[in-house]
Amino acid sequence: MAVLVVVVVVVLLWLVTGVRVVQQYERGVVFRLGRVRGQVREPGLTMLVPVLDRMRKVNVQVVTMPVPAQEGITKDNVSVSVDAVLYFRVVEPIKATVDVQNYGFAMLQVAQTSLRSIIGKSELDDLLSGRENLHQGLEVMLESPAAGWGVHIDRVEIKDVSLPESMKRSMARQAEADRERRARIITADGEFQAAAKLSEAASKMAETPAAMQLRMLQTVVEVAAEKNSTLVLPFPVELLRFFEASTARLTGAPAAAAPTVPPPATGADADAEHS
Repeated sequence: MAVLVVVVVVVLLWLVTGVRVVQQYERGVVFRLGRVRGQVREPGLTMLVPVLDRMRKVNVQVVTMPVPAQEGITKDNVSVSVDAVLYFRVVEPIKATVDVQNYGFAMLQVAQTSLRSIIGKSELDDLLSGRENLHQGLEVMLESPAAGWGVHIDRVEIKDVSLPESMKRSMARQAEADRERRARIITADGEFQAAAKLSEAASKMAETPAAMQLRMLQTVVEVAAEKNSTLVLPFPVELLRFFEASTARLTGAPAAAAPTVPPPATGADADAEHS
């Protein structure tokens, strides 16, 4: 009876100290007497040999790691501060446990050095607008050491680029000058098109002189519609000459000629007049 009690107690102790639970987002790496067992323990209940086995759980979820801002000088000699964010996960728990002491800290250090390196190889315009290529370059630089540590890089992205205040003012002036240049070009193009249309309209009106008079009357109507108390009506001299010629043709009388001034008398003519 005493032997049975001892056996039951030993079994209970073995269950208490040997049974482990591995969560769905974890994998278990078992060490027996300091050596890694070849098989990784999957989620669920797992049995260990008391005293001999020791299990270390490894999280296989995607880790979101912010990379602190790194200051550097771009290829076109602009001082910038760039920060990024790194997404990775463990795919080989044994490598992540045995081959590197702290894979999270190691990934952070590699990400910082890679970010500084990519800053020095890029120009300011690439950091501001061409980030897709930089993301791919950072991912390639991180994949090589990460593969040796059993880590897979899901993605890495540049989050923010901080510029000096002097550079911000310069870029603002550049943008303002560019917008002013485009505004002037658009205005000049509009004036050119308007001048071309006015020239074409003048040619059409020159073929029909009455069109000019009709256009003038239309303008007068538009001005009069504004309820002005004073109306200025231009009256061209050509119209007076037209009325004068028409009147002369209707009455049959010649148009009034300008008075002629007699030539000055000579000395001989003056003597003859006195005689």
